[in-house]
Amino acid sequence: MFSKELFGQRIFALRTQHNETQKTLGILLDVGKGHISEIERGNRTTSAERIALICKHYHVSADYLLGLTDDPEPKYKAEAEG
Repeated sequence: MFSKELFGQRIFALRTQHNETQKTLGILLDVGKGHISEIERGNRTTSAERIALICKHYHVSADYLLGLTDDPEPKYKAEAEG
């Protein structure tokens, strides 16, 4: 079952592991740092498009972010963008 709290915790952990600020992640996702803060506190989610950007940026699976698995490693490599 999806948990906004777990989703937020995983975003926070990935962001801090990569030494990024909320502002930096917000720029990537085209949102303000307040939006990132709300996500990390488990108060809001984001769009599928933004989840895909997060996955690509941090090289993790959407299943991991959504709490469907504890394995962050993507199972399939995304095709190269042309």
